[in-house]
Amino acid sequence: MKLDSSISAIITGGASGLGAATARALAKQGVKIGIFDLQEDKGEALAKELGGVFAKVNVTDEASVDAGFEKVRAAIGQERILVNCAGTGNAVKTASRNKETGKPEHFPLDKFNLIIQINLVGTFRCIAKSAAGMLTLDPLEDGDRGAIVNTGSVAAQDGQIGQAAYSASKAGVVGMTLPIARDLSREGIRVNTILPGIFDTPLLAGAPEKVRQALGAQVPYPSRLGNPDEYASLACEMIRNGYFNGETVRLDGAIRMAPR
Repeated sequence: MKLDSSISAIITGGASGLGAATARALAKQGVKIGIFDLQEDKGEALAKELGGVFAKVNVTDEASVDAGFEKVRAAIGQERILVNCAGTGNAVKTASRNKETGKPEHFPLDKFNLIIQINLVGTFRCIAKSAAGMLTLDPLEDGDRGAIVNTGSVAAQDGQIGQAAYSASKAGVVGMTLPIARDLSREGIRVNTILPGIFDTPLLAGAPEKVRQALGAQVPYPSRLGNPDEYASLACEMIRNGYFNGETVRLDGAIRMAPR
């Protein structure tokens, strides 16, 4: 898919971090940008910077997602590109002892379900609705109607202590990548997933420098935190390269996460 001003894109979680870097990278190629996020101030500012449009969207709420697609499509047209970066995590052991009372307690199921709803169901909801819209488009010269990039995590394959919900949600994204690519293959819509390692995102921005350096030192090479622009570069290649389909790719400097 040639990236130019004839193409529209929607990036979920696009107001900061990996999503913002991807929005900027696509905009540099002339692509028209739509941003879904809950961070209204950051999203509006970035959309203004890029000449795009922002929609405040909660990916766990179907009406919110529908309204977001409607708003963005009215402004920049039906998207051919969807990049799913919206997501979150938590760290809770499956079962443990209360530090104060010593009594056993388990991972609250509502907190487990919330992570699944945001990271997995929210991703699928946006894929399904975006793909349905892409079906209304004529194929490009290369046969593409659209390209979708999802964000998993290395935790999908080597989750750490306390990451049961997060790892399950990201493993679900990995697990549905190939079936969805097969579902949409006859329509010329490609689907791929990136598994980022430890990246320099807002999640780590407030961490002490010693902590950031220690995390980067765990990476075999290069021994540093990943740069969101590196994620954006791979996302753009997955979109551009017409033979890139049904793949899940780690982007992690060869790290394999230890238990903690």
